[in-house]
Amino acid sequence: MGEDRVAIVVDSAASLPADIGQMQGAPLLVVPMQLTIGDETYLDGRDITPNEFYRMQRETKEVPTTSAPSPSGFLDTFRSAAKNAPSILCLTVSPNFSASYDSAKTAAKQAEEEINDARIAVVDTESAAGGEGLIAMAAWRAAQRGVGLEKVAAAARAVASKVSLLAFLDTLYYVWKSGRVPRVAYAGTSLLRIKPMFELSHGQVRNLARPRMTARAIDKMFDHMQQRLRPGPIHVAVMHSDAMETAEELSKRIESEFPCEELYVSESSPVMGAHTGPGLLGIAFWSEEPEE
Repeated sequence: MGEDRVAIVVDSAASLPADIGQMQGAPLLVVPMQLTIGDETYLDGRDITPNEFYRMQRETKEVPTTSAPSPSGFLDTFRSAAKNAPSILCLTVSPNFSASYDSAKTAAKQAEEEINDARIAVVDTESAAGGEGLIAMAAWRAAQRGVGLEKVAAAARAVASKVSLLAFLDTLYYVWKSGRVPRVAYAGTSLLRIKPMFELSHGQVRNLARPRMTARAIDKMFDHMQQRLRPGPIHVAVMHSDAMETAEELSKRIESEFPCEELYVSESSPVMGAHTGPGLLGIAFWSEEPEE
């Protein structure tokens, strides 16, 4: 086991590529968050797939709830990661959305006491979903180069400082069901076919626009993306909640108009979809610095 070998651990709020388990090289392990529907609790990505969840969400009157991985969940994953790498970088969803960061910090302290020579760094990505996924992928690529824990963590923080996430909801119905908006807000957006658009950056969510119709929402999201990108190669994650066909069309449009160094489509994790509902479409992205 090389002294510079670093394993990447990330919670399941990240929308990672579907083939993540087939990647070779530095270990990348996912800690499942918990999802409760009625009397049943599921481990995200293990006990329930996104397709199964969105089908249930459409069919049930129950409001799903989510919770962070327990410290023991992180600890078990750290133990597994330590079998293949002496150093571990753990990336979590923003603490503004989950207690995942605190759970990981608690587990990291215990793991370093329990596992000989283990070194664990826990980094708040200040993001979620596709943004968190892009940060994890950047960290994984740095780990592939064998640069050591400090530089792998620095690579993750560098991308975290640049990444933006734009998305729009198909409906406010599921947000209303969860009690986060009043019924009148849901009724108004439904009647006018408004697709509320928001941005997540540096752990903060802000409303961007209220376009009508899906096609207009996609154009608006594309315009905002163009405004935020700098010259140079870009990294993009297109994410969706049970809207694969539309997401793939958006991916092709991005690929045709931008110099994409990295581009993938992924389904939004159920722990994110529990709050937004099916039909969400979004893009997370960051720009590399242009060569001199």
